[in-house]
Amino acid sequence: DLVPGLVACRTRQSQAFKLLKNEFDTRGCNHSYNSNGVWCDNSTGAVTKLQLRSCLSGTLKPNSSLFTLHQLRYLDLSGNNFTSSPLLSDFGNLKKLEVLSLSSNGFIGEVPSSFSNLSQLSYLGLSHNELTGSFPFLRTLSMLSYLDLSNNHFSGTLNPNKLAYNHFTGTIPSSLLTMPSLEYLDLRGNNLAGSFEVPNSSNSSRLQVMFLGDNHFEGKILEPISKLTNLIRLDLSSLNTSSPIDLTFLSSLKSLFSLDLSNNNISPASFTSDASIPLSIGFMLLSRCNITEFPNILKTLQDLQHIDLSNNGIKGKVPAWFWELPRLSSVDLSNNSFNGSAEVLINSSVQILILATNSFKGALPDLPLSIVSFSAWGNGFKGNIPLSLCSRNSLMVLDLSDNKFTGSVPS
Repeated sequence: DLVPGLVACRTRQSQAFKLLKNEFDTRGCNHSYNSNGVWCDNSTGAVTKLQLRSCLSGTLKPNSSLFTLHQLRYLDLSGNNFTSSPLLSDFGNLKKLEVLSLSSNGFIGEVPSSFSNLSQLSYLGLSHNELTGSFPFLRTLSMLSYLDLSNNHFSGTLNPNKLAYNHFTGTIPSSLLTMPSLEYLDLRGNNLAGSFEVPNSSNSSRLQVMFLGDNHFEGKILEPISKLTNLIRLDLSSLNTSSPIDLTFLSSLKSLFSLDLSNNNISPASFTSDASIPLSIGFMLLSRCNITEFPNILKTLQDLQHIDLSNNGIKGKVPAWFWELPRLSSVDLSNNSFNGSAEVLINSSVQILILATNSFKGALPDLPLSIVSFSAWGNGFKGNIPLSLCSRNSLMVLDLSDNKFTGSVPS
């Protein structure tokens, strides 16, 4: 059985914990997962932290003993199997909660308005459920810094003046983007559409991380995003926009480090060396973006560490300047139309290199001394497997299948 954690709990509190476990089938509980358990306050003995991840199976009911634990500050019930359970309004009675994680539980229906009572919340995770509707509880959560609503069925409006669900406008209000403490917002994988309302001022948002991918937004959301100047990580993958994305909206995001634009149609003019893009970018995903020429815009990104250009239609050679980028570590060029020889610079800093399923020909290049993983299957490389491979002491993954090598494999 799970044992109470750091300090002894009061008898009544321990009983409530046992009753809670008895309400569910716990045979699937991972007892070796030592992060699960119950913790109590040193002085009062009241339960303040409860974590039961991937442990419970059954229906969560309004009369559950869970809702008698009014001193809870930390509650993590993620990864359980609460079959056909709505997200109960009783959670709103646990008013001292600071952390609430209810992701991957199969909860259905709308988020109850009682969540607005949780004024101490700093972390709210509701991802990977079956939740619908809008979020009337958000405006009062002034302490909330982390909000994950990804992979649900939220759609329609998030309008601060209309708490009722409205299927047609599909906007996300400035009150969400400018919540006073919010730094992390994940809305990926929902049914959101339309545009954003523009925040009142560029300094009114503390957002550093925003994930909006896999929704149905239009290009009009790009202008308000450009005003969120504190952004460090931005995911706009699979936006399903009707017109190509112009990257110039990024020019004001001077602190941006991680950018995911994969599975979008990007304006070819955006990739010229004159385009405005933050020089701070170190992590960039451009897979499935209908790119046909190697993007010269990368030349200015001296801090670039990871780039994914896979599954495009890029032709020709990889320019020599690319391998000279000083911090380049991980490169995925797979499933393109690169041809000719692959001239990777031996003194490049690249550690992970994927050249698979292209039309590279000639001899296999001498790999950088730092190489850890190299995949070049599905090309037209020929000749001998070079002896230089044998001196790459850091190499852990090597795939050279489906090429045209001859001779013997070096011992």
